Amino acid sequence: MTWLIRIALILLLLALVLRAIWRLFEGITQGAAPDGSRERTSRSAARMVKDPVCGTYVVPARALTATRDGETAWFCCPECQRSWQRREARASRG
Repeated sequence: MTWLIRIALILLLLALVLRAIWRLFEGITQGAAPDGSRERTSRSAARMVKDPVCGTYVVPARALTATRDGETAWFCCPECQRSWQRREARASRG
């Protein structure tokens, strides 16, 4: 029974090593290619915006938003969003 476990672990290790080597060569060829063939990298890159309250960078598609005077702000969590809204309300009052 232990020989089956050993064989399974060896096969798993071999698969991980082969995948790592494959990814290494894929990265090297992608980096050496002309700019036009880097579509995969540019499509997966996302623009990030900074939460004005805590400074965390967030992806706009996943962030909470609030708009004031035509300006949009993005937030990492509801607490930051509420804090910004309270601060902006105080600033506009006085």
